[in-house]
Amino acid sequence: MSKSFQDPAIIKELKVKIHRLAGKFTDRKIRICHVCGTHEYTISHWGIRSLLPPNVEVIAGPGCPVCICPNEDIEQSIWLAKNGYTLATYGDMSRVPSNQGSILTARAEGADVRVVYSFLDVLKLANNNPQNKIVFFAIGFETTAPTVAIELVNNRIPSNLFILSAHRLVPPAMSVLLEQDDVPLDGLIAPGHVSAITGYGIYEPISKKNNIPIVVAGFEPADVMLSILAILQQLARFQSKTENLYSRVVTREGNKKALAAMTDAYQVVDAKWRGIGVIPSSGFEIAKKFSQSNIRLKEEVPVSSGDDIPKGCRCAEIMLGKIYPEKCSLFNKRCTPENPIGPCMVGNEGTCAIHAKYGGHLDLADD
Repeated sequence: MSKSFQDPAIIKELKVKIHRLAGKFTDRKIRICHVCGTHEYTISHWGIRSLLPPNVEVIAGPGCPVCICPNEDIEQSIWLAKNGYTLATYGDMSRVPSNQGSILTARAEGADVRVVYSFLDVLKLANNNPQNKIVFFAIGFETTAPTVAIELVNNRIPSNLFILSAHRLVPPAMSVLLEQDDVPLDGLIAPGHVSAITGYGIYEPISKKNNIPIVVAGFEPADVMLSILAILQQLARFQSKTENLYSRVVTREGNKKALAAMTDAYQVVDAKWRGIGVIPSSGFEIAKKFSQSNIRLKEEVPVSSGDDIPKGCRCAEIMLGKIYPEKCSLFNKRCTPENPIGPCMVGNEGTCAIHAKYGGHLDLADD
């Protein structure tokens, strides 16, 4: 990445332009929401909130796939790991607490759990251990969903490998954010890596229906500052359109091969988001033609009816942009990155974990 996207002179210039334009909205606060853990990292790590005028606020939405994975999916994965299956999943996912403990807790109790870095690791594990029944706990947004889809449509899934799909789709969650009466939003920043797969055209109906600017942004500090400026510019011009500021990676059509594979490999289903509830047409389940790889059809895996969010934890409000982590009484007291109670404190993209490490909502004046 070019250092120009971190150039202090460019950041300062964007700050001046944002402050100048924000001066036209002295009668109200402008609230912008992003739906990406990497964007929250950039905003908090680089102290971007401290550079903004008082009437411009950037809040975090449900942008962490680990955080929004429901309790019942985690408990299903734990049940499988304790009942004859080798469970493979990502490192962050293994630490998320559920009503039955975490996946790592299950491993400590004797379950066969393997932490992997990619689905290619899972394929290698299955091929090298044909005597084992392997389950991949597949989480993530549109960014990671193609890795499983491509192997399915190309018939490269070994007979001893099964998928527990917990993939979720970002655009339906964006629509839910905009339906909240108690969190009025003036603009949305769309995640760059998701958009690289979906294309930015997928957001255009949302912009039109809700009369709101949506800007696709990259992940450097200048990318985020520029996206904030672009939303303010649209508001000043009474515009509400989808704008792509990450053209070095994102196109309108997206990755056509990945999209075709996902269309073939999955069926879109109503899906539960932790702390939020069921969002219509927001999840991927394995398509019927590949049912032999769907662990939910092979096993009668119990479904938990317990609470998604631990008592006292306010992760649900944090993921919906209602509060900052610092407003939760557990934050950095009982709930820490080393001992997470809520899901947002677990992964590198969790809002609470990011705020615990870098600070996030800082009332600082930067002259």
